[in-house]
Amino acid sequence: MADLRLTVRIDANDQPLLGHGKIRLLEAIGETGSISAAARAMGMSYRRAWLLVEALNGAFASPLVAARPGGGGGAVLSEAGAEVLHLYREIERRSAEGASSALGALAALAAVKRP
Repeated sequence: MADLRLTVRIDANDQPLLGHGKIRLLEAIGETGSISAAARAMGMSYRRAWLLVEALNGAFASPLVAARPGGGGGAVLSEAGAEVLHLYREIERRSAEGASSALGALAALAAVKRP
């Protein structure tokens, strides 16, 4: 039986707003305190990470990622960023709970085997 996991992508006006990759980037920035360190941890170029942060910051009423206060470099999740991260994980958790029986049935039918 396959080990299936539900992921959530949220679109706004037919455009991707949030998904697993952007959320992982926000988490990595929160953990490392740096966009470049988060990019390295994810195996992503700094430019790609920066473009994703710009897209995230532009998609919400308040920026999700801000320069670290004090001029020492680095980045932090803003209050809005922490809230978006929390809400996404809550949506993901509730979606997985609601879909658990259907996921189990699908896993039983899937040809993908566990490693």
